[in-house]
Amino acid sequence: QVQLVESGGGLVQPGGSLRLSCAASRSISSIYRMGWYRQAPGKQRELVATIYSDGSTDYPDLVKGRFSISRDNAKKTVALQMMSLKPEDTAVYYCYARFFGDNWGQGTQVTVSS
Repeated sequence: QVQLVESGGGLVQPGGSLRLSCAASRSISSIYRMGWYRQAPGKQRELVATIYSDGSTDYPDLVKGRFSISRDNAKKTVALQMMSLKPEDTAVYYCYARFFGDNWGQGTQVTVSS
């Protein structure tokens, strides 16, 4: 297993940017798939970004062009850069790693509001 700790959430105005970070308890270089999910009140958790061990990335259409995921194997971190934020991006954001099962962080709140 791997422990994941998110940071960087907060309140941001519509159109603004925010960068989330996920720190892992062990090396992530061998973890094939990591990503970010989010869950808004009353809604199901949804995938917003995936990054693979070869550095390739994938995004759903709802965030494509606005969100960018990256990983730093040396620092054992995965980041999510979010731009052009909208009120509908408001949610708790969770870091995820597929490593001997599903591993989740505790989540960090992102609120987009004026």
